[in-house]
Amino acid sequence: MAKRKKDDLRWIKETLELKEDHRWQSKPGYKIFVADRGAVRFDVPHDWHFEPDVKSFKFLDREPPNDDCRLEMSFNRLPQGDWSLFPLQHTLKKIVEDEKRDVIETGEIITLKRQTARIVWTEIKFIDAEENREAFSRICIGLGSNVQCLITFDYWADQADRLTPVWNQVLDSLVLGLYIRDPKTGLAFPD
Repeated sequence: MAKRKKDDLRWIKETLELKEDHRWQSKPGYKIFVADRGAVRFDVPHDWHFEPDVKSFKFLDREPPNDDCRLEMSFNRLPQGDWSLFPLQHTLKKIVEDEKRDVIETGEIITLKRQTARIVWTEIKFIDAEENREAFSRICIGLGSNVQCLITFDYWADQADRLTPVWNQVLDSLVLGLYIRDPKTGLAFPD
Protein backbone atom coordinates (compact mmCIF):
# COMPACT_ATOMS: atom_id res chain seq x y z
CA MET A 1 0.00 0.00 0.00
CA ALA A 2 1.41 3.39 -0.93
CA LYS A 3 0.18 6.59 0.63
CA ARG A 4 1.25 10.20 0.81
CA LYS A 5 3.01 11.51 3.86
CA LYS A 6 0.83 14.20 5.43
CA ASP A 7 1.54 17.68 3.99
CA ASP A 8 4.28 16.25 1.80
CA LEU A 9 4.60 15.25 -1.84
CA ARG A 10 6.55 12.07 -1.04
CA TRP A 11 4.99 8.65 -0.87
CA ILE A 12 5.42 6.07 1.86
CA LYS A 13 5.49 2.38 1.06
CA GLU A 14 3.66 0.44 3.72
CA THR A 15 3.51 -3.35 3.84
CA LEU A 16 0.72 -4.80 5.98
CA GLU A 17 0.11 -8.33 7.26
CA LEU A 18 -3.13 -9.56 5.75
CA LYS A 19 -5.82 -11.15 7.89
CA GLU A 20 -6.53 -14.82 7.24
CA ASP A 21 -9.95 -14.07 5.78
CA HIS A 22 -8.73 -11.28 3.46
CA ARG A 23 -10.41 -10.81 0.10
CA TRP A 24 -7.44 -9.64 -1.95
CA GLN A 25 -6.96 -11.78 -5.05
CA SER A 26 -4.51 -11.59 -7.90
CA LYS A 27 -3.50 -13.84 -10.73
CA PRO A 28 -0.79 -16.40 -9.74
CA GLY A 29 2.66 -14.86 -10.11
CA TYR A 30 1.36 -11.34 -9.48
CA LYS A 31 0.89 -9.09 -6.48
CA ILE A 32 -1.60 -6.29 -5.96
CA PHE A 33 -0.51 -2.68 -5.97
CA VAL A 34 -2.87 -0.19 -4.28
CA ALA A 35 -2.26 3.56 -4.27
CA ASP A 36 -3.89 5.90 -1.80
CA ARG A 37 -6.30 3.39 -0.20
CA GLY A 38 -7.78 2.35 -3.54
CA ALA A 39 -7.63 5.42 -5.76
CA VAL A 40 -5.78 3.11 -8.19
CA ARG A 41 -5.31 -0.65 -7.99
CA PHE A 42 -3.72 -3.14 -10.40
CA ASP A 43 -1.61 -6.30 -10.44
CA VAL A 44 2.14 -6.40 -11.15
CA PRO A 45 4.53 -9.37 -11.31
CA HIS A 46 5.32 -10.46 -7.74
CA ASP A 47 9.09 -10.21 -8.11
CA TRP A 48 9.33 -6.77 -9.75
CA HIS A 49 11.30 -3.95 -8.16
CA PHE A 50 9.18 -1.07 -6.81
CA GLU A 51 10.34 2.57 -6.77
CA PRO A 52 8.04 5.28 -5.45
CA ASP A 53 8.87 8.65 -6.97
CA VAL A 54 7.69 12.15 -6.06
CA LYS A 55 4.79 12.11 -8.54
CA SER A 56 4.62 8.51 -9.73
CA PHE A 57 5.21 4.85 -8.95
CA LYS A 58 7.66 2.77 -10.97
CA PHE A 59 7.90 -1.00 -11.34
CA LEU A 60 10.93 -2.57 -13.02
CA ASP A 61 11.58 -6.20 -13.88
CA ARG A 62 14.96 -5.95 -12.11
CA GLU A 63 16.84 -3.39 -10.05
CA PRO A 64 18.52 -0.69 -12.16
CA PRO A 65 20.76 -0.67 -14.06
CA ASN A 66 19.91 -4.29 -14.97
CA ASP A 67 16.24 -3.61 -15.79
CA ASP A 68 14.76 -4.23 -19.25
CA CYS A 69 11.41 -2.51 -18.79
CA ARG A 70 9.63 0.16 -16.76
CA LEU A 71 5.95 0.34 -15.82
CA GLU A 72 5.08 3.75 -14.38
CA MET A 73 1.81 5.09 -12.99
CA SER A 74 0.68 8.49 -11.78
CA PHE A 75 -2.79 9.62 -10.80
CA ASN A 76 -4.86 12.64 -9.86
CA ARG A 77 -7.97 12.96 -7.78
CA LEU A 78 -10.47 15.07 -9.69
CA PRO A 79 -13.15 17.36 -8.29
CA GLN A 80 -16.66 15.97 -8.12
CA GLY A 81 -18.35 16.27 -11.49
CA ASP A 82 -19.49 14.54 -14.63
CA TRP A 83 -16.30 13.43 -16.40
CA SER A 84 -18.11 11.18 -18.90
CA LEU A 85 -17.57 13.65 -21.75
CA PHE A 86 -13.87 14.23 -21.13
CA PRO A 87 -12.13 13.49 -24.48
CA LEU A 88 -9.87 10.59 -23.50
CA GLN A 89 -9.11 9.48 -27.06
CA HIS A 90 -8.25 13.01 -28.16
CA THR A 91 -6.01 13.47 -25.11
CA LEU A 92 -4.16 10.22 -25.80
CA LYS A 93 -3.78 11.11 -29.47
CA LYS A 94 -2.24 14.47 -28.45
CA ILE A 95 0.21 12.71 -26.09
CA VAL A 96 1.35 10.48 -28.98
CA GLU A 97 1.62 13.43 -31.39
CA ASP A 98 3.83 15.28 -28.90
CA GLU A 99 6.17 12.29 -28.44
CA LYS A 100 9.83 13.38 -28.68
CA ARG A 101 11.37 9.95 -29.24
CA ASP A 102 12.13 8.65 -32.76
CA VAL A 103 8.72 7.02 -33.41
CA ILE A 104 8.65 4.51 -36.27
CA GLU A 105 5.17 3.09 -35.74
CA THR A 106 1.97 4.14 -33.96
CA GLY A 107 -0.78 1.72 -32.95
CA GLU A 108 -4.52 2.27 -32.93
CA ILE A 109 -6.25 3.65 -29.87
CA ILE A 110 -8.07 0.92 -27.97
CA THR A 111 -10.98 1.73 -25.68
CA LEU A 112 -11.96 -0.39 -22.69
CA LYS A 113 -15.18 0.26 -20.83
CA ARG A 114 -15.62 -0.79 -17.25
CA GLN A 115 -18.61 -0.35 -15.01
CA THR A 116 -17.01 2.62 -13.23
CA ALA A 117 -14.18 3.67 -15.57
CA ARG A 118 -13.22 4.49 -19.14
CA ILE A 119 -9.77 3.41 -20.27
CA VAL A 120 -7.92 4.15 -23.51
CA TRP A 121 -4.50 2.96 -24.54
CA THR A 122 -2.16 2.74 -27.48
CA GLU A 123 1.44 1.88 -28.26
CA ILE A 124 4.27 3.40 -30.17
CA LYS A 125 7.37 1.72 -31.49
CA PHE A 126 10.52 3.82 -31.42
CA ILE A 127 14.28 3.66 -31.73
CA ASP A 128 15.95 4.19 -28.37
CA ALA A 129 18.60 6.86 -28.96
CA GLU A 130 20.98 5.60 -26.26
CA GLU A 131 20.92 1.92 -27.18
CA ASN A 132 20.03 2.32 -30.90
CA ARG A 133 17.50 -0.44 -30.31
CA GLU A 134 13.79 -0.85 -31.11
CA ALA A 135 11.47 -0.42 -28.15
CA PHE A 136 7.76 -0.12 -27.41
CA SER A 137 5.99 2.34 -25.21
CA ARG A 138 2.42 1.61 -24.21
CA ILE A 139 0.40 4.51 -22.85
CA CYS A 140 -2.89 4.27 -20.95
CA ILE A 141 -5.24 6.91 -19.59
CA GLY A 142 -7.96 5.79 -17.18
CA LEU A 143 -10.78 7.92 -15.84
CA GLY A 144 -13.41 6.91 -13.32
CA SER A 145 -14.83 7.63 -9.88
CA ASN A 146 -13.19 11.08 -9.95
CA VAL A 147 -9.73 9.55 -10.40
CA GLN A 148 -7.57 9.95 -13.50
CA CYS A 149 -4.49 7.77 -14.02
CA LEU A 150 -1.71 7.64 -16.55
CA ILE A 151 0.17 4.36 -17.01
CA THR A 152 3.15 3.92 -19.30
CA PHE A 153 5.08 0.76 -20.06
CA ASP A 154 8.43 0.90 -21.90
CA TYR A 155 10.19 -2.27 -23.01
CA TRP A 156 12.50 -3.62 -25.70
CA ALA A 157 10.79 -4.86 -28.86
CA ASP A 158 12.64 -8.19 -28.71
CA GLN A 159 11.03 -8.84 -25.30
CA ALA A 160 7.43 -8.23 -26.37
CA ASP A 161 6.45 -11.93 -26.05
CA ARG A 162 7.50 -11.94 -22.40
CA LEU A 163 6.14 -8.51 -21.45
CA THR A 164 2.87 -8.11 -23.36
CA PRO A 165 1.08 -10.45 -20.87
CA VAL A 166 2.21 -8.13 -18.04
CA TRP A 167 0.53 -5.16 -19.74
CA ASN A 168 -2.61 -7.22 -20.33
CA GLN A 169 -2.78 -8.14 -16.64
CA VAL A 170 -2.26 -4.54 -15.54
CA LEU A 171 -5.18 -3.41 -17.71
CA ASP A 172 -7.39 -6.41 -16.82
CA SER A 173 -6.92 -5.72 -13.10
CA LEU A 174 -7.03 -1.90 -13.22
CA VAL A 175 -9.64 -0.45 -10.82
CA LEU A 176 -10.12 3.25 -10.10
CA GLY A 177 -11.70 4.87 -7.05
CA LEU A 178 -12.73 1.76 -5.09
CA TYR A 179 -11.62 2.93 -1.67
CA ILE A 180 -10.57 0.31 0.84
CA ARG A 181 -11.77 0.72 4.40
CA ASP A 182 -9.51 -1.98 5.86
CA PRO A 183 -6.41 -2.78 3.77
CA LYS A 184 -5.71 -5.88 5.87
CA THR A 185 -8.94 -7.49 4.63
CA GLY A 186 -9.37 -5.84 1.23
CA LEU A 187 -12.93 -4.87 2.10
CA ALA A 188 -14.16 -1.75 0.41
CA PHE A 189 -17.25 -1.54 2.60
CA PRO A 190 -18.17 -3.14 5.90
CA ASP A 191 -19.85 -6.56 5.70
